[in-house]
Amino acid sequence: MNILNDTGFTRLRSAIDASNTRQQVISNNVANADTPYFKRSEVSFESLLQSEMNGVSSIKGRMTNARHIEIGSAGSIPTARITSDKSTAMNNNKNNVDIDTEMTSLAENQLRYNTYIEEVNHQIKMMRTALGGNG
Repeated sequence: MNILNDTGFTRLRSAIDASNTRQQVISNNVANADTPYFKRSEVSFESLLQSEMNGVSSIKGRMTNARHIEIGSAGSIPTARITSDKSTAMNNNKNNVDIDTEMTSLAENQLRYNTYIEEVNHQIKMMRTALGGNG
């Protein structure tokens, strides 16, 4: 029995993966802040997860048999989506990276990551306590 494989842990694992991806994308944006014609990217995850949890799925499958697995249920967990902003330009060199915005995003991402890790640690501690171990 794998007690760390329930929906809550799966969502947290996906959120941590998205946070890691976001860290890489923001770091790439910062590294290319002075590169001519570079277009910044960003990661979407939390809004996609919220939509899935609210039952607003972008993919719906048709079930022809009661034994089929439902596609697009509220329990599915999306993967992080990387998008590039090619429509704007901030600098004379057609680059659209604002270093202040990127550093703010970096700090926000760090806070999210820390919160996710704290939640994982809390859930593991609660499971240990429930199983009779030392919390």
